[in-house]
Formats: sequence, structure tokens, C-alpha cells
Amino acid sequence: MALNASTILPYDVRTVTDTFADEGFLRSMSEHVGGSLVSASVDGDTAGAFVLTAVRTMPTDRLPDMAKKFVGATLTVTQKEQWAAPAADGSREAAVELSVGGVPLKVNAVQRLVSTPEGTRVDVDGKVASSIPFLGDKIAKAAEPMIGKALTIQAGQAGKWIESRKS
Repeated sequence: MALNASTILPYDVRTVTDTFADEGFLRSMSEHVGGSLVSASVDGDTAGAFVLTAVRTMPTDRLPDMAKKFVGATLTVTQKEQWAAPAADGSREAAVELSVGGVPLKVNAVQRLVSTPEGTRVDVDGKVASSIPFLGDKIAKAAEPMIGKALTIQAGQAGKWIESRKS
């Protein structure tokens, strides 16, 4: 299933990048959706190319019933983002992989941070896939809007996080 989301944050690309890679933000974001951050690591300097890995536990209370019976009360989600160094215009791009422990569900996406007159446009384009025979397409189709919503929530929370750090 295709995954597409876009939003604009009124901050420069560097500020958005640093926020997305901040352990405190990742923890806050996880808690905002009822989960918890198990671990977070950044390999490299966020001013250049770097790799972000975050592991979270997430509740399954919002999943469709057919999915809950496979996964139980919580999921362990591993998010790996391989960020390229900034382009000449300051824009950033990351290859994003999400995997869910114990569930054959994968998300592969590209997240772009593009400088605009209004700030930074955050674009995500990707694919959600599940390899469960007969049910894979249904599970991917059910997961796609939830993942898209999570990405939109992330951008909104990033704006609140940045504002709370200004004071």
C-alpha cells in the first residue's frame, strides 16, 4: 500500500532535523501516542550524514481486531533512518525503515525536508507491505492510514517541541 504524507513546519531544516533526532523528542512522541521509547541512538553528527535508530513499544488498542489477535497488547517497533548529508540548498533526505517485532509488516519510505519560504516542508513517500499469506494486503491496507497519521502527528508534535524549547 502506498504511503504519502506532507506537512509544513515554520522552522528551518536544521532545526527540524535536530528535533527529529533528539532523544527527548523521540521519548515525548512515543509517550504522546501511549507508547514508550526503549532506546534511541544517533550514529554521526546531524550536521552531516547520520543514522538514527529508535525502538519503541506501542499499544495495539487502535489496531483492527484481526491484527490484534496476531500481536497482543503491545508492539515493538524499530525505526531506522539513514539520513544523507544536506544538499546544496539545505534540503535533507532519509531512507526510513520501520519493522514490527513478531509481525511480518515492513514500511520503507523516503522522508524529505525541503526548505520553503514558510519553513520546512516534510514529505514522506513510501510503501507498507505485509507478507502474511492471504491477509497481508488487508493488514498493510489497515496499517497504512495509521502510519500516515503517525507521521502527521510527529510533525505536529515537532512544532510543539520546538516552541517549548524557545522559552
